[in-house]
Amino acid sequence: MNANTDETVKDEQQPGAGPAPRLLTDDELSRILRDQQFGVLSFVRRSGHPHLSTVLYDWNPEERVIRISATADRLKVRRLRTAPRAALHVQGPDAFSFAVAEGDAEVSAATAVPGDATGRELLAMTPGFDDTGEEAAFLEQVVTDRRVVIRIRVSRLYGTALDVPAAHS
Repeated sequence: MNANTDETVKDEQQPGAGPAPRLLTDDELSRILRDQQFGVLSFVRRSGHPHLSTVLYDWNPEERVIRISATADRLKVRRLRTAPRAALHVQGPDAFSFAVAEGDAEVSAATAVPGDATGRELLAMTPGFDDTGEEAAFLEQVVTDRRVVIRIRVSRLYGTALDVPAAHS
């Protein structure tokens, strides 16, 4: 190898010499939200510190609404009732991509009667049940658990991907 080749190899291995992150389109971001099930919900605690919580969520791209089931006594529910700004970070299909959905959150009333509006909304977030007995048991359980629906009306959606070249063999 000559000196020029050695310099080229060293330059390629320098920090920051790789590809820059690529901004994802709205469709790509929505696909990440649709294809994943878990995300990290973020909101601000009364102290001003961020609070992060891993959650199972449901994304409705037509409404641009994220729905999260929670019990009425959780910190996230109490805090989002008084300070409704929230963000959900979702990992993409690889370690090099992500989507963030930001917006104002609203919290439903706790489901109180099996089959009420909140119970039906929670039911719509599930994959479904094979028989009506399982559905009825679910609707009773969410009342017992005092479940609510956190709805984040997404006003900003952003994220990036890092298109890394395939590893050399």
